[in-house]
Amino acid sequence: MFLGDQRITTRFTLAPGSDFGVSALAALDRSGARTVPWEEALRTDHDLVLAASPKGELRELSGPRVLLPHGAGFNKAVRDDGSPGIPSGLDPAYLLPDGVPWADLHALAHDDQVALLAHYCPSLAGRADVVGDPTLDRLLASVGHRAHYRDALGTGWRQLVVLTSTWGPESLLSRRPELPGELLDLLPQDTFQVALILHPNEHSRTGAFDLSRRLAPALAAGLVLSQPYEEWASLLVAADAVVSDHGSTALYAAALGRPVVNAYDGGDELLPDSPMARLLAQAPRLTEARRMEDVLSEAVGQETRLVAEAAFARQGRALHQLQRTLYGMLGLRPVAAAPEAEAFPGPDGVGHRAMAHAVRTKVNGLRIDVERFPPQTPHAVHHLAAEYPKAGLRALQSAAVLWQCARPTGTADPRRASSTWTAAGWTTHVLEEAPRCRTVAAVLSAERCLLRHRSHGLLSIRIEPQRAGGRMSRIDPVAAVSAVHAWLGTAAPAVHSVPVVLTCETGPLSVLVHVTPPIPEDLDHEL
Repeated sequence: MFLGDQRITTRFTLAPGSDFGVSALAALDRSGARTVPWEEALRTDHDLVLAASPKGELRELSGPRVLLPHGAGFNKAVRDDGSPGIPSGLDPAYLLPDGVPWADLHALAHDDQVALLAHYCPSLAGRADVVGDPTLDRLLASVGHRAHYRDALGTGWRQLVVLTSTWGPESLLSRRPELPGELLDLLPQDTFQVALILHPNEHSRTGAFDLSRRLAPALAAGLVLSQPYEEWASLLVAADAVVSDHGSTALYAAALGRPVVNAYDGGDELLPDSPMARLLAQAPRLTEARRMEDVLSEAVGQETRLVAEAAFARQGRALHQLQRTLYGMLGLRPVAAAPEAEAFPGPDGVGHRAMAHAVRTKVNGLRIDVERFPPQTPHAVHHLAAEYPKAGLRALQSAAVLWQCARPTGTADPRRASSTWTAAGWTTHVLEEAPRCRTVAAVLSAERCLLRHRSHGLLSIRIEPQRAGGRMSRIDPVAAVSAVHAWLGTAAPAVHSVPVVLTCETGPLSVLVHVTPPIPEDLDHEL
């Protein structure tokens, strides 16, 4: 906002009493912002005070005050916080303490919000200015980075389903804490990827340690948990669909044109006829996890952008409007044009790679359909595949397929004494160590594996990528291993003459898998 202006000095402070203060200060520290203690801020004369909330003791700071947009408008009333039934952000108890206006300017995102402010606080209507929503503008600027975000998440050809949960007793995670895990157990892993966006207050209130503990089964099954600040936005841009409660994230998703599924279980917080209420009223409702695929199909046909237009005006112009307004209050002329909205950084919170899969297969001649789920899935499956030795003792003891990935070349210290297995030696060793295992595979690359079957011996497999529309799409080679394992188990050994080309269908992809006698370079590949 004030880029290139040497006249402006920015300082941050935290009003005492916040339940989430520690996390707020950590976020500021990570951004490199300069903070000052509250007592020092009280002693300082300020030319402009910017805040996203009027709560606490901010009114004790000197200088003109601006209340910036916070969330996607005024859609809910928070229980036990201010006046009952009054939209959060419009409560006269906070905006007019002792009858005195808290802010000199209310920067709002839509003209309808001016009318709401005038309804609840008539004396403040003349202090409102519609500037738009800077967060939405950053989301719109990030759309061109969608492919990059999906690559960082390892989404590939899968549909990314993002669950969003606000904070408080009516949030998705409070009401339906089992939903992320249920979806992961039921949705095929090679068709869907599941992510969870939590409100920063929930991250702060619960803490990373307890969140990891509570979500441990879902995280182990591949859940992507967003970090508490900017990462949520890149997940929203990357998403194919959003499952939401009544939090603001759903309206941002709608503004991006993403299909929205209603997972709000109701309560007192959501305000009737608000943009959020209208969005959730038209969105198909998810009552049970097992209906997810049907509900997603219904959501795809819904137009969401029109509802979002009731929450966001001046799209793409927020920074220009804010620059004009804030410099006007400072009595200064900008030294440069308003900055363009910056795209959000790519995601860091990549989900855990699943170390075990319950695999459902269907063999029809040389075509094998493969669907994979977490081991605890309620679906009937053909076999369990597990990563050796990481998957854990229980999975290793019951898996019919065991695999290990070769180390990337050049990762070993050349001066360090070492002893490594060859792919051929390792597969022999594991079959001896795991009597219930039928197939062992050394995954040598995204397209090469050496497979040893207890009855059929050593085989090399090559997996072709699918080429379509100028793109190369690859399946997880472990899915191809499961396909070969299922094919080998369907008939007498004489039927399985090699070389042969199988077709592996998994998720939306269909790839060719070449099965041949073992290739010497595969046998001697070091793991």
